[in-house]
Amino acid sequence: MIAEKDKVVTFHYTLKNAEGEQMETSRDKQPMSYLHGANNIITGLEKAMEGRAVNDEFSVTVEPEEAYGVRNEANVQRVPLKRLKGIGKISPGQVLNLQTNQGPVQVTVLRVGRFNVDVDGNHPLAGQALTFDIEITDIRDASEEELTHRHVHGPGGHHH
Repeated sequence: MIAEKDKVVTFHYTLKNAEGEQMETSRDKQPMSYLHGANNIITGLEKAMEGRAVNDEFSVTVEPEEAYGVRNEANVQRVPLKRLKGIGKISPGQVLNLQTNQGPVQVTVLRVGRFNVDVDGNHPLAGQALTFDIEITDIRDASEEELTHRHVHGPGGHHH
């Protein structure tokens, strides 16, 4: 069986930045599972998985355009503190969920001033080329429920 549309692919990964520094790994925990073709993982990684089989091991570098996007400086904004009432103490590095006219947005606090907070709405990995070391551990047919919901259920996937 190979990784193709409507298959559940389970894999271990190690994520490294452009300098080769490890940022994250699944090696010390349960492998990750996703439904291939349902846009459940970043585009560049899903493309690299296409046609792979169980026990395949490979590395792929994904450019920002097919990962978390390029940085958009328009996503760095100053928000009046009075708009953030009820959140409690705010500090740099904190992740907040803000309600906007376009719906909820997750932002990272950059700087806290006396009257304003500077926030960054870019994904923390936006603008970065990411290298993944992958080991595919399992591939199976998706269940009818997984196909209907467009994501994996159970270990390594979504829980309802």
